[in-house]
Amino acid sequence: MRFTFIDRFRGLIGVMMALGHSNYYFNAAWLSLDPLDPFFDNTGQFWLRYMGYLCAPGFLAMNGAMVYWAYKRRISHGLSHAQASWELIQRGLFLIVMQLVWVNASWSGLARLRLDHFGIIATIGTSMILLTLIVRWQWWQRSILAAALFVGQPFLLKINYDIDGPWHYLNQFLFDAGDFNKYPVLPWFALAVVGSIMAHFWFERWQTDSERANKSMLIGLGLTALALIVRLGNGFGNLFETGDFMSWSFMLVQKYPPTLVHQLWLSGAVIFFVGLMCRIGIHSNIFAFLGIVGKVPLFFYAVHIPLLAIFAKRMGYFYHEGAVKESLIGWVILVAIMLPLAYGFAKVKKKYRKNWFIRMI
Repeated sequence: MRFTFIDRFRGLIGVMMALGHSNYYFNAAWLSLDPLDPFFDNTGQFWLRYMGYLCAPGFLAMNGAMVYWAYKRRISHGLSHAQASWELIQRGLFLIVMQLVWVNASWSGLARLRLDHFGIIATIGTSMILLTLIVRWQWWQRSILAAALFVGQPFLLKINYDIDGPWHYLNQFLFDAGDFNKYPVLPWFALAVVGSIMAHFWFERWQTDSERANKSMLIGLGLTALALIVRLGNGFGNLFETGDFMSWSFMLVQKYPPTLVHQLWLSGAVIFFVGLMCRIGIHSNIFAFLGIVGKVPLFFYAVHIPLLAIFAKRMGYFYHEGAVKESLIGWVILVAIMLPLAYGFAKVKKKYRKNWFIRMI
């Protein structure tokens, strides 16, 4: 069973992610922009970068939701806990290998193999594996875990370690951000847990799209309001200064690694936009095209990055030469190329769904 509003939301964050990556390859701002301490010289550059903040939390939350649903569906078909978990663990391991072998190389246009970086896809894979340990917990038990991980993250960041020593690999794997890993497992796993909690309500408790839409948007607004309260109190662990209310500095919450404000703000935004997609879908199919991407998000991710990198970085076309306009033009062309590819692969995946490798993608 497919949930149209989930596919469309995953498609939304997929095309937003493509814009962020087009921005990276075609925008000269990246010659000086430090993702760990970003500075923007105009409003357009700020929003072009900031809109991508929704993508990683969206993918982690959606992955958590679908892990929960896939597990429940397998159990209902007669599989044991071990059998249902093993299928999910296999996919998690596949994602880790894909990060190391394919995704890392994609950023250079497949020019070199790089096995020393643990990125977002590997973190999603690890979160899938960890979710199998708690997938049988009640939703309120998982809520306690997510809250503990949210609040505990700023305290973990107080741990001192030698960034040149061997421990930096473990610390950046678990809670800190650096060259080895910008997406530490614990805080991002917390967002996957949030997705698994919402899955209980989206797929089991709430019976109509109207109920899903209204209650999701209400919960999303509540979490966003809580994030604003924390941010007004200087952010609790956020490295960037608060600044004036709703100014650039106020909006710019720390992402690498994520802090409590980021977790509340972006989990609220994810849940709200899932509800909004559900609400729009009740009245209109205007965003039906997003479901093309949302049905095969991993394929979309794995293909669009090397396309950009080969064209811009390896062939040297407009690499870090433009600004906002060039980033938008590159994005439109990229999406126009990727939509038919995603549509075609969705058909392939449906036809060869029993093939292990195709099923993993």
